[in-house]
Amino acid sequence: MQKIPFITKSQAEEIAEKYPTPFHIYDEKGIRENAKAVKDAFSWNPGFREYFAVKATPNPYLMQILKEYGCGADCSSMTELMLSEAIGLKGEQVMFSSNDTPAEEYTYANEMGAIINLDDITHIDFCEKACGGKLPETMSCRYNPGGVFRMSNGIMDNPGDSKYGMMPDQMTEAYRILLKKGVKHFGIHAFLASNTVTNEYYPVLAGQLFELAVKLKEETGAHIAFINLSGGVGIPYRPGETPNDIKVIGEGVKEAYERILIPAGMGDVAIYTEMGRFMMGPYGALVTKAIHEKHIHKEYIGVDACAVNLMRPAMYGAYHHITVLGREDAPCDHQDDVAGSLCENNDKFAIDRKLPEIEMGDYLFIHDTGAHGFSMGYNYNGKLRSAELLLQEDGSVKLIRRAETPKDYFATFDTLDVYGKLNI
Repeated sequence: MQKIPFITKSQAEEIAEKYPTPFHIYDEKGIRENAKAVKDAFSWNPGFREYFAVKATPNPYLMQILKEYGCGADCSSMTELMLSEAIGLKGEQVMFSSNDTPAEEYTYANEMGAIINLDDITHIDFCEKACGGKLPETMSCRYNPGGVFRMSNGIMDNPGDSKYGMMPDQMTEAYRILLKKGVKHFGIHAFLASNTVTNEYYPVLAGQLFELAVKLKEETGAHIAFINLSGGVGIPYRPGETPNDIKVIGEGVKEAYERILIPAGMGDVAIYTEMGRFMMGPYGALVTKAIHEKHIHKEYIGVDACAVNLMRPAMYGAYHHITVLGREDAPCDHQDDVAGSLCENNDKFAIDRKLPEIEMGDYLFIHDTGAHGFSMGYNYNGKLRSAELLLQEDGSVKLIRRAETPKDYFATFDTLDVYGKLNI
């Protein structure tokens, strides 16, 4: 697919007059259209719900948009639970899928009525104690089959090396223990591959989990209320890649459902998903300005963003496409490293990237940062995180998170004498 920016150079210039670069900007129209498409793709299942992975884009304004389309929240920490509660999500609209979980987080999740998804069999007693000695009536267990996850197009991931979930025998034992402790309704959760760009992943995963559900019901008598396919449905970061078709994916899951669950008398099982990247990734961008050029052993373009604003390229070597706004049709006849200002050599958004000629002051549109973009930010070198903006459907721009200030950065020094000496 072709990578087309959802703002123009003139729009970037106008926005930057009020909100200086760098900034993250999100496309409301794209978000809404995609959320509707996901809802429609699984409308065949009456209990379907997308639990948006808050970790991907923890912004309440964006979460509220998804809520309008029936989305809940997948949370992995206390603050994510608090954020979800603040926008009006409650009870079974919230899924708490954590690992190595502190007791107080189980307590909070239980008090707000969230569905608790246990990562390990040893967490049962721990969670019970944290919940005041009584487990909720609905609980979920996270499954890890081990080995490698294979499909027709090859190895997708290696669950055997993953720290998440329970082994098959542990799932059976966990269900039996939970039944004895008064749990009445059960869920199955699994995350076996990340960022898959294939329509096969969810249907294949669904088939495996549906077969597991039948087995667990037969072995334990437990009522399987839902099966959570989790995340893993990815996006095409590189031009030319074919994006996932959520309608085809939904139809594939339906086929597995009708083939496995319905004959087993389990036609009431709800299907849940927890997509972050697919829900938001393509509909966000990091906009940054070229401020320096350097000609040494390589050619460098220095921008006013850095890995603080987008960590994935530095952390994973991840590819994010870059468009030079106003030069969309210019030949990519220059080879540059696009670098930030951190005191780390991996602080690069692109390495040996073919780009048009870049002049100082040009705006670079870094694509597909709508998930795991701003949210993975940090404050190394004392750098401050940028603003988040929303390009609304009417073309106006709304500030949905202000940029950090030095006062924010130094706030936790307020117990020290030095705080009063800071020039903030």
